[in-house]
Amino acid sequence: MIIQYKKKRGWLGTVFLVEILKGMGLTLRRMLSRSVTRQYPEERPEIRIGFRGQHALARDPVTGGSRCVACMRCAVVCPSRCIHIEYKKDEQTGVREVQSYAIEALRCIYCGYCEEVCPVNAVILTEVYEYAAYKRDAFYFDEEQLLKNWDRFIEESRYDPTKYVNPFWRPRGIDERTLAGPRRRSVPDDWKMENQWVGTGMTKSRKTGARCDVGGH
Repeated sequence: MIIQYKKKRGWLGTVFLVEILKGMGLTLRRMLSRSVTRQYPEERPEIRIGFRGQHALARDPVTGGSRCVACMRCAVVCPSRCIHIEYKKDEQTGVREVQSYAIEALRCIYCGYCEEVCPVNAVILTEVYEYAAYKRDAFYFDEEQLLKNWDRFIEESRYDPTKYVNPFWRPRGIDERTLAGPRRRSVPDDWKMENQWVGTGMTKSRKTGARCDVGGH
């Protein structure tokens, strides 16, 4: 570690208060520069796809309920243990049926792991960032509320729910053959494997032939 000490101030700096003049000059430049303050809520920020906001469960267009299949992956991978799922299993078919699904939003750290591991694109952190309440209970989202959050997100964003793809559902650069069936969604060309330096180990650029070591997506 290199330690750099502040240079000792000379007598000219002491007499003419150079440091104060530098500070005043910086203040003056900022006063005359363009303001960076956003006049919210009149001026709203552009929220890009994949922003991790309000929790939701994607609604199945066929059943009207959630897409969740109770695989429990989201609950297992969650580092803050804020996802709670109860299910029952059909004795004849072995198929799981969700009995309850809830997320404690106040415990969530918005890591996005739940979205990434879900094999059926059921859980999502939407691009909705405006939500507040006076009581903690309002941030305990049960399955019904999570579905309503999805409806709100689709209505406000005006996305086509049948075509919407979240970056955590369909990570950029991942070979489609390695994904579960429901995750093989149609994506823009810049999400395709051949256009990405993404993955583990060594990859090679087709244009330059250069090699780079990358550690994840």
